[in-house]
Amino acid sequence: MTKKTNQLTAPQFDKLFPNEEACDNYLVANRWPKGVHCPRCGSTNVYPLQTMKFKWECSDCREGGAYRFSHLVGTIFENTKIDLKDWFKVIHLMLGAKKGISAMQIQRHMGFGSYKTAWYVCHRIRTALQDKEFRKLMGIVEVDETFIGGKGYNKHKSKRGHDHKHGSHLKTAIIGAVERKGSVVTRVLGTLSAVDMQRFVRETVSTKVSLLATDEHVAYKGLGEYPHGYVKHSAKQYVCGAVHTQTIEGFWSIFKRSIVGSYHKVSEKYLPLYIAECQFKYNNRGNADIFGAAIAGC
Repeated sequence: MTKKTNQLTAPQFDKLFPNEEACDNYLVANRWPKGVHCPRCGSTNVYPLQTMKFKWECSDCREGGAYRFSHLVGTIFENTKIDLKDWFKVIHLMLGAKKGISAMQIQRHMGFGSYKTAWYVCHRIRTALQDKEFRKLMGIVEVDETFIGGKGYNKHKSKRGHDHKHGSHLKTAIIGAVERKGSVVTRVLGTLSAVDMQRFVRETVSTKVSLLATDEHVAYKGLGEYPHGYVKHSAKQYVCGAVHTQTIEGFWSIFKRSIVGSYHKVSEKYLPLYIAECQFKYNNRGNADIFGAAIAGC
């Protein structure tokens, strides 16, 4: 079992970030651990402005006038009226909620003036949590697909249509791959096709894996370059030696419970952001500094 690590508690968070200046200092140290450098040209030949705190000027970007920048430039916190401490608090709340926290609850907790503000903040954070440094999965890897969306008979009459188990246009298809005791990577496909499913596997899973475990979906049979094993769920076969998909199904369970229990409704347009949040928390479940990892992505 992966060793679980404790995240920041509420008293620890308040002690670490008692005011806005503490948040500014933390962001600067986290963003530039080796010293401040210019976000435009990458030069380290910068100097702080004496009259404006947390602002610098780059000596190598003088063409067309001096380039001044702050620690917020190029981050999700740029050009917003929300205090950095409030941003940090929302990130802390989202990371601490295993099955997610709704924008409505964020609005109530933070006292934001409107639901739209809370929704905007949450979506900006989810965008920052998307995996930007991806490596192909190794070891024993499980691949599985699932569908997100309600049943046809629960929908409005104008939105009802053909609804069956696989490939329904009423539901959105998601495919995922997980390295056992490791990371998970997901992709929203919309509808399933053998071409898209095989492309996903080849882009995310190394051919040097010891085992690729899937179900009996016909699309996986075209992956002859992998050491492939599968279980027949249609025949009620769920485990065959080391071959099973229970790890990735456990991830799907967590994500679907977040939709049912917290978000209640997720549109196909923003589904990649919600799955990115869940994926980030899963991949950093053993990271003692998950908050710092989130800030680094912002």
